[in-house]
Amino acid sequence: MDLDLTEEQEMLRTMARDFLTKECPKTLVRELEEDEKGYSPELWRKMAELGWMGLVLPEEHGGMDMGFMDLIILLQEMGRNIVPGPFFCSVVLGSLPILSAGTEEQKKRFLPEIASGEMILTMALYEPNARYDASGVETKAVAQDNNFVINGTKLFVENAHIADYMICVTRTQEGASPEEGISLFLVDSKSPGIKCQVIPTMADDKLCEVVLENVSVPKENMLGELDKGWRIVTRALEHAIMAKCAEMVGGSEAVLDMTLDYVKERVQYGKPIGSFQVIQHYCANMWTNVATSRNLLYKVAWDLGEGLPVAKEIAMAKGWINQAYKFVTERAIQCHGAIGLTRDHDVGLYYRRAKAAELAFGDTDFQKELVAQQMGL
Repeated sequence: MDLDLTEEQEMLRTMARDFLTKECPKTLVRELEEDEKGYSPELWRKMAELGWMGLVLPEEHGGMDMGFMDLIILLQEMGRNIVPGPFFCSVVLGSLPILSAGTEEQKKRFLPEIASGEMILTMALYEPNARYDASGVETKAVAQDNNFVINGTKLFVENAHIADYMICVTRTQEGASPEEGISLFLVDSKSPGIKCQVIPTMADDKLCEVVLENVSVPKENMLGELDKGWRIVTRALEHAIMAKCAEMVGGSEAVLDMTLDYVKERVQYGKPIGSFQVIQHYCANMWTNVATSRNLLYKVAWDLGEGLPVAKEIAMAKGWINQAYKFVTERAIQCHGAIGLTRDHDVGLYYRRAKAAELAFGDTDFQKELVAQQMGL
């Protein structure tokens, strides 16, 4: 297997890096952390004009018909620049499930608007019980005439406060196993009975609590089959986990680069601190973690894009990259000293993102449990 990027992927990476360096400086990132919306409509429009929202969607739906690995390359650059906004939730958690499980009518209705940047989607999965698996889905959806009525509370719904629609994961029946009886619905975020509130987080990443009280959804907004929605969630999470890993790898690359630049320039006791053995060992270990993470990302993402069974490998990748990103940012702070602990320095910005990304879609302990299960333990 050749994990080197193709010429087209190299061009995509270079174009994305140049664009984001110019259009999304860290000053903008910090401004948007304090902004109520959490994203820049102007930057969002420019990204849409580049075709990024429709990167992996078919041309017939307004997309560019590129592959999952191309999306990984783009997300890696977004993680490198800490791009705020609803790209991840709208493209990865929104369009991919519709593309794989939606009806032709749903694809024609939603995908072109997602590709053009006119519609923002997200997925409402997790609940107050703080479980990552199917047994954590307690929000009820009950059939009523030609609609379903949804009641429940969803937590950590990314950018729900600005989303036009949410893919809401509900329980429509108690089955023999937790995976049975789960159905997905495309819910208009402006429907009566929905209350949304942004939750304060360490990363200021606009995660929301969404309360649904007697929310009526048309039957034609069901995504996939009745009571058989968990397989769609599983597939969506596989793509989402590797997409999140791409952001984390990009972030760790940026932290390594800025640390190397700093230790070469910072002089102490008459010489650059990069000449001291302990700093050299820190940087060598950081480089090893970054390189290993990148290779693991590309290998597993390529297999996933080819449709190969990679459940164990995805859990391995997320568990490893969780720890690697944290390690790299922690060592970067030690190399920078006191300045690395301030909110004004970029290292601290990435450290907060690393802590938040670790918990997204399952922390390291959860991923280890999945690997153990795949090993038959």
